[in-house]
Order: sequence, then C-alpha cells, then structure tokens
Amino acid sequence: MDKRRLGRTGLMVTPISFGALPVQRCTMAEANQVLNTALDAGINFFDTARAYTDSEEKIGVCIANRRQEYYLATKSMARTKAAMSTDIQNSLANMKTEYIDLYQLHNVKSAADWNTAMAPGGALEALKEAQTAGRIGHIGITGHNMDMLVRAVKTGEFSTVQVPFNCVEQGALQELIPLAKAMDVGIIVMKPLGGGMISEVELALRFVLQHDGLVAIPGMDQIEHLDQNLAPTKDFKPLNAEETAILKAEAAALGPVFCRRCGYCMPCVAGIDIPSTFIFHHQYTRYNMKNVIPMRYKGLEVKASACIECGECESRCPYNLPIRTRMKQVAQDLG
Repeated sequence: MDKRRLGRTGLMVTPISFGALPVQRCTMAEANQVLNTALDAGINFFDTARAYTDSEEKIGVCIANRRQEYYLATKSMARTKAAMSTDIQNSLANMKTEYIDLYQLHNVKSAADWNTAMAPGGALEALKEAQTAGRIGHIGITGHNMDMLVRAVKTGEFSTVQVPFNCVEQGALQELIPLAKAMDVGIIVMKPLGGGMISEVELALRFVLQHDGLVAIPGMDQIEHLDQNLAPTKDFKPLNAEETAILKAEAAALGPVFCRRCGYCMPCVAGIDIPSTFIFHHQYTRYNMKNVIPMRYKGLEVKASACIECGECESRCPYNLPIRTRMKQVAQDLG
C-alpha cells in the first residue's frame, strides 16, 4: 500500500488506516483477529481513544508484540494538566508501550473546553511535558466544530487535526483543510463513511482519498470491513462523473441530520441504546424494511418510548442532533 505524509509529523502512513472505536464492541478474540489481519494487510496507523472503553487495552493485548510495525494514536477528553497526565500514563500502560506516536486533545467543542485546555495548568501543558520526556511524539487535536479546529490550527501548537469529512459533510473543505495543508498540519479524516450510514463504501472512500494528503480512519471490527475499506487502495482512481452523481444522490437522500454512531450520547439514563435505535429507524424509513425491522427492534431491551426527555444525550452529541424529537418519531413508528 502507498503511504501518505501526515503533515509535519513526517509519519508516512497508509491512506486507509484503522479507526479503533468499534473494537470496543469486539470480544478479545475478535479484536485479535481484526487487528492482526489489518497489520498483515499493511495498515500501519491505528487511532483509538481513552473514551473508547477497552479499545486501548485490546490494542495492547493483541498487537503490542508487533509495536515496531505501526504508528499509534490515541486521544483524551481531559482538559486539565493533572487529568491529561493521568490519561497519558494510563494509555501507555493499556497499550503496553513506552511511546505513543500521536496524542490528541479529543473533541474540543466549545470555547470553555478550549480555554481550559490551553490555559496555564491545562491539558496542553501535560502533552508538551510528555513530548519533552519522550513519551509521546506529536500533539494533535480532534473535533466536530470547524471554527474551533480552525482556531486550533492557527495557533501552530498542533501537528495534526482530526475532522469528520465525507460526501455528506464537506464543511472542512471551506477553510480547515486548505489552512491545515498550508500550515503542514496532518489531516486525519474520521467518519469517512458517515459512521457506517453511507452504503456506497468504495465510492465514499475514494471521494476522501482523491483529496491529496488526507488519511482516512474508517472504524473496523470485522474482517469484512477491512476487506471493503482496503479495496479502494488497489489501483486507486478518482471518481468519474457517474460515480460522483451516485454519491451525490446518496448524500441527498441521507441529509445532514443523521446519527453517526459515535456513541458520545451514551449512556442513556433511561437505558436506551440510542445509536442502535436510530439505526433501526433509519433502515425502517430509508430502505423500506418494514417487514424485518420491527422484529429486530423488539430485541432491544429498552425502547424509544422510554425516553424521559432529560436532554443529557443532546448535550453530549457532537452533531447537535435533536435526539429527543427523533426518539418521539421512533416511538411513533416502532414503539
């Protein structure tokens, strides 16, 4: 597989790399299989996070013995120096390594977040100290708020920026991506498949890869995902007019307001599995699976009708989805 330079980090990484958020849903045996198969296939960059429950631990158990074969990235939502220092130590221990190539400030979404992390005694101080001590190589930032990410890149403090970008969500092209390229900041693309909601997998990944310098990290927890995601790297070609039209039609049908299954809304105080609930409803309405989905939906332990409208999930959703309103619609359609 060809490699792409990840901005001024100088790391040469595979254009399709490994997003390890879904690994938290794997058994240890399943994680071992998909992580090692990814390495065998040539993937050399793995991105995880403190927030992904046991994803770091699974990486440590399954592939720490092959540490020389890959670059390792993780991230923390800690905003203070003390909390970030603790998270860095935990990440090193979990992944059974003495060095993390890229450590990222995770999901910076508000001015308050930013101000705390960047102030004296903030998370950035801990990251810089760990970098000086040789425990991390480079410092990055992730988020969904374009204005915040542009602000971050302009400071010059971050060597990479991780941003959602796909055929539906193209806001990063307006300012963030050109700015990052101009400042030699590596660009890591999360949600290249819209959290699994974009069905034209190969076309969607080719859409991302036809933009020079971008590195995509689709989430993977099955060998089938790995095979699908790597297909566009073989004899890569940019999209032609017909393929572009297919993606545009899918983007129009999907619309901008949809669940990406990031799971940040969880846990729900009422016990609702919010991402699964929305996936079922999406399949029910978009794909007209009205004979199949109600049966599958019945398998959920807690239904949408149990929503108490507390709004806690909405405060955590990085996409500002109207979750309470949508829960009412699911309850109306599926119970």
